[in-house]
Amino acid sequence: MKRELVKTADGSTTIYLPEWNEHYHSSHGALQEAQHVFIKHGLNPKSEDYLTIFEMGFGTGLNALLTYFASEKRNQYIHYIALEAFPPTPEEIKGMNYVSFTRDEEAAEIFQKMHLVDWNAPREISEHFVLEKVEKQIQDLELGEGSIDLCYYDAFGPRVQPELWSAEIFRKIYNWLSPGGVLVTYCAKGQVKRDLKSVGFEVVSLPGPPGKREMTKAIKNENSSFAI
Repeated sequence: MKRELVKTADGSTTIYLPEWNEHYHSSHGALQEAQHVFIKHGLNPKSEDYLTIFEMGFGTGLNALLTYFASEKRNQYIHYIALEAFPPTPEEIKGMNYVSFTRDEEAAEIFQKMHLVDWNAPREISEHFVLEKVEKQIQDLELGEGSIDLCYYDAFGPRVQPELWSAEIFRKIYNWLSPGGVLVTYCAKGQVKRDLKSVGFEVVSLPGPPGKREMTKAIKNENSSFAI
């Protein structure tokens, strides 16, 4: 499938799929969307010293990079499991300009390291950050019950990949989450919210990033059992 590098409204780059008319990130601003949805409403409220994060859709590595620097400042230990069935090419990664938006001198080195480490095995990015990139589809992935604390659900939208937004998939993630665990996503479609609720999540609609009215946060109750 053809992929094109494009610049979003905030100046940060992303990948565009003409065949699907779909972007890897919001055309209104890749960086702004990632910061708002996954860092502000996902990571920041989680104050635990140790977090296991599961990302559905590693893509260009933007969410992982932002999580790295946000968690380092908070002295959190992160085990970051990133799922990606179709990784971008090295040439596409070179076209991502996220590093230029950071004030961290390490950013270029960390971003490169994230993309160079081996797939399908935990790899240390720093003393406090372990990245485990997994190259497979979520339908084929198995994680332990209660093994993750936070899920960044950043798959392509339900318009182009409805199978990734089903109650069946959300049930798997619900079981992987620990009690009190959270899923955050840019998607705010009514059917997605209904499917999240159907497997046991408490669903909260929050103001969206620039260009989007709402986003979704789904919480597994502290006293919840596993979904069947």
